[in-house]
Amino acid sequence: MVRYTLLRLLIFFGFLFLFWLIGLRDNPVLLLGASAIASAAASYVLLRGMRDEMTTKLVERHEARLEAKAQGRASSEDELAEDAEVDAEVDAEVDAEKDR
Repeated sequence: MVRYTLLRLLIFFGFLFLFWLIGLRDNPVLLLGASAIASAAASYVLLRGMRDEMTTKLVERHEARLEAKAQGRASSEDELAEDAEVDAEVDAEVDAEKDR
């Protein structure tokens, strides 16, 4: 992700330098705006593979977190069921002692 961001910045500053050389240096708003638009379009085309790769990794990480949460819930539910069973046994023993 850092590599992608650095490449985006490099493309932006490349266009900034290019437009500065062309003569847009007199109007800084136009210089920055044109550089931002041109770099966004170039990044969209040039960095597509890297962006798709990052998206795949993020989706995999998200799915792994969801799976871990589901497993955590399942184990928590198992523990709760076991605790309920133990509590029921203890209650039954207490009731049996009261009856004596």
